[in-house]
Amino acid sequence: MAKVSVVIPVYNVEKYLRQCLDSVIGQTLTDIEIICVNDGSKDGCFDILREYSKRDERIIVIDKENSGYGDSLNIGISAAQGEYISIIEPDDFIDLNMFEVLYDMAKKNDCEIAKCDWNNYWTKNNQSVKNGKIHPEWTQRVVSCHDYPEILCVQPSVWSGIYKRSFLEENNIKFLTTPGASYQDTSFTFKVYALAKRIILTAKSYHYYRQDNEASSINNKSKADVIFHEYDEINHFLEQNKSLCDSFLTQKLHNEYYAYKWTVKRISPEMREDFIKKVSGRFKGYRENNKITEEFVSDVIGIKLLECLINDTKKYRTVIEKEIRREKFKRFRRNLISVKINKARVSIMLLGKQIVSIG
Repeated sequence: MAKVSVVIPVYNVEKYLRQCLDSVIGQTLTDIEIICVNDGSKDGCFDILREYSKRDERIIVIDKENSGYGDSLNIGISAAQGEYISIIEPDDFIDLNMFEVLYDMAKKNDCEIAKCDWNNYWTKNNQSVKNGKIHPEWTQRVVSCHDYPEILCVQPSVWSGIYKRSFLEENNIKFLTTPGASYQDTSFTFKVYALAKRIILTAKSYHYYRQDNEASSINNKSKADVIFHEYDEINHFLEQNKSLCDSFLTQKLHNEYYAYKWTVKRISPEMREDFIKKVSGRFKGYRENNKITEEFVSDVIGIKLLECLINDTKKYRTVIEKEIRREKFKRFRRNLISVKINKARVSIMLLGKQIVSIG
């Protein structure tokens, strides 16, 4: 049995796939299996996968018609035989010692989950910035979300970690099979962290999360609505696990509100009114059913903004669109003039173009 099964869901990422695969096959932990699920890619991904599978017998290629990210991951996890499972996005890459570090942490401490921090990575200027969301206090010992509920509020991400396969199977934790690839790690991540009794974390970062589409928009209504399905699933999960609901309802509300807010900022303007009305209806229902906590109101949204969301969606949209304009201006100002340091050379960039080079 392999120590780690690496599941890579592949769809139209020809440009980045080789870098991803090279970082996985070059791991210092060699006792791994690599399961690549080609989700009906229309570019050269399948040819690349076949090429690599001929070079490395640890690579298993599953080729299927396009059915979405969640279904691809479920198929890959079902095929996995390893003690632990890791999921790597095909446009990301990892340090060569990541699995050795995480597996050693998990085994020594008998944990269901071992996870590291990650670096946000931009291809254009080959720059990475540490995410910094794993608090050092969480890394001093084996923990659970009962010790630190705020762990649940870290950006949902299935990558940069390993999960004990028997833990996933015993709790029947799977991905939703909604269309596309947006948001589908949301309910999976919430469930694994809420249920795990032994989690080991490190603030060191070994994973590079590609940010090339940082300001990308969502123009398809069905893709935007996937986030509602994810939180329907989480709500159902909490209804079935009353003690977890009592412990983690505030964190669920925190994540849900910010996921909706993030989506409002990414969808096309003509979709915002309808989407905000749906969000308003959900939070109105939560309030009517006493499922909004005082901590969520005081620490996250504030009573005025909550009332605005529930009772005046046009005003709420105005508030959000002001935030969007401020954020666009900040991005413009950040990109207006930048400094790039490469070994002994310093370059000054204007709107992404080099204007001065020193060294």
